[in-house]
Parts: sequence; C-alpha cells; structure tokens
Amino acid sequence: MALLSTTDFPLCINKTDNFSHGRIDLHSHTQCSDGGLSPQTLIDRAVNYQIAVLAITDHDTVAGFDIAQEYILEKNIPIKLISGIEISTAWQGFEIHIVGLNIDVKHDAIVKLIAEQQQAREDRAITIGEKLAKCGFPDAYNDAKHLAGDGSITRAHFAKVLYQQGHVSTMQKAFDQYLGKKGRNIQRAYVKPNWCSIEQAVEAIHAAGGTAVMAHPIRYDLSAKWLRRLIVHFQENNGDALEVVLPQMNPQQRQTMLNYCLEYDLHASLGSDFHHPNKWSDLGRNLTLPEGAKPIWALWS
Repeated sequence: MALLSTTDFPLCINKTDNFSHGRIDLHSHTQCSDGGLSPQTLIDRAVNYQIAVLAITDHDTVAGFDIAQEYILEKNIPIKLISGIEISTAWQGFEIHIVGLNIDVKHDAIVKLIAEQQQAREDRAITIGEKLAKCGFPDAYNDAKHLAGDGSITRAHFAKVLYQQGHVSTMQKAFDQYLGKKGRNIQRAYVKPNWCSIEQAVEAIHAAGGTAVMAHPIRYDLSAKWLRRLIVHFQENNGDALEVVLPQMNPQQRQTMLNYCLEYDLHASLGSDFHHPNKWSDLGRNLTLPEGAKPIWALWS
C-alpha cells in the first residue's frame, strides 16, 4: 500500500487562509482535559517536532484553544492551530469519541453541549469517588479533582491517583481492577457515563461550522460486524471522516480504514492522540495518509 506524507498536501482552513507544507497532527490533548502538558508546552513540543498544523482536541472542552492561540500570537510561533474538541458519545453500550475540527469554539451549540457534557462528567466523577471510597480509597474524588485542576475530570485522573498513591502498579491496572467496564474487583468503581448521542455531537459540530471525525475506530474493541454498524450509523448521521491513521497502526489497519472511507464516501483524518511523552507515540509520529484517501482538510477549502 502506497503511503503519502502529509507534506504532500497543501492545506487551507477556508478559502483565503492557505497553509504551508509541513507535518500535520489533528488529535492532541492538554492539561485542560487528561493531557500531561499545558497548552503552551504542547505548542513548544509541536514546533520542536516540526508540526506545521496542530489541532488541540481536549475531551469535552475547548479551554486550551484560546490559551494556545494567544501563546502562538505572543511568541510569533510558526504553527497553524486548528480549533477542536473530542466529544464523548454513547452508542449501543459503547463509548465512542467524535472529534470536531475547525469549529467556532464560541458557538452556542458547542457551548451548550460542553456544559451538558461537563455536568455529566462531574456527576460521574462523584459516583466514581463514592464507589472508590467503598473500595478503601476515601479521598479519591478530592485527589482526582485536585489533579484535574481547572480541566475536565476523567477516569484517567482517578487512575493516576491510584497509581501515584501506590494502590496499583500501573495506571492500566487501575482500569483493569477498578475503573474499567470489565474490572476484576468485585467492588469495582466503573460508572456508566451519561454522554450525548453521536447524532447530537455531529449536529453541534456542524452547527459550529466544523467537521465531525470518528476518533480511533480501531480502538473500540468491536468485531468487524459491529465496527461496520458503527461506521454506517456515523455516516447516516452526517459524519464527515474517519481517523484513518494513528501512530501505532500497521499498513493493513490503515488499508482497512481507507476501505471503509471509500465504501461510505467518508474523508480521512489523522492524529497522534497525544497525551504525554512516551516511547510508543508522540506528536506527528508515523502520520501518513494512505494513497487514495480524501483528506479532511479538503472540506475546509
């Protein structure tokens, strides 16, 4: 399968704002949700990794965008920042993430949806805290809130608390034993989220002038039959693109995602889903689109 570098594609966010050539990463996170870096530090890292176009897509918040954009303007940093968000949705008992790109972060539809999602996050976090207290961790909620600061509280904050306090040997163990849907602990602290639907997420993204991308389809632990059902549902509800490329995908997986795009007339996006520096994934790493894919940014021209 022939691969094309993102440097092969000229970009434009609208009819008058042309992008220069360079590396592109359309999925990243900051401390405004469950990322490890501040928006400013993320921008510095992106520049060091020669990223020309970056989207910040924090979970159910756009708080990092203005911070990063002000920093870019203040320091005259040569990078194009795309406004974005990663919205948690519920579908058939699964949590599916929909990325919104090139959105008006102040549009009423996005502001309203964020408020609803944040309340759902807070309600879930309180219940998780109550369940963890029964497991012997009475201060887990307060500790997780402190760790999240002004950002969106997520299960990752609870996992980090359990790991840092020595209750589990790794953050993944926290999910395996307590926070995950299939946790082995009889007193596990999994709480079913009350997210919006895929339809609601796509509708809000489009109302705000953006494009809707299904994030990391290969990570949902779905059979081929159920993944196809999900993609059909997404496409039937006016979804725009699939995240075809992640750093740790092999060529066959990329080809499979491309085939879905071609079959259902969807565009293709790509991103590292960067949260914090690690040896397996980083900003812009191994991000190339398969030949024949319609890039998401073609919808912005």
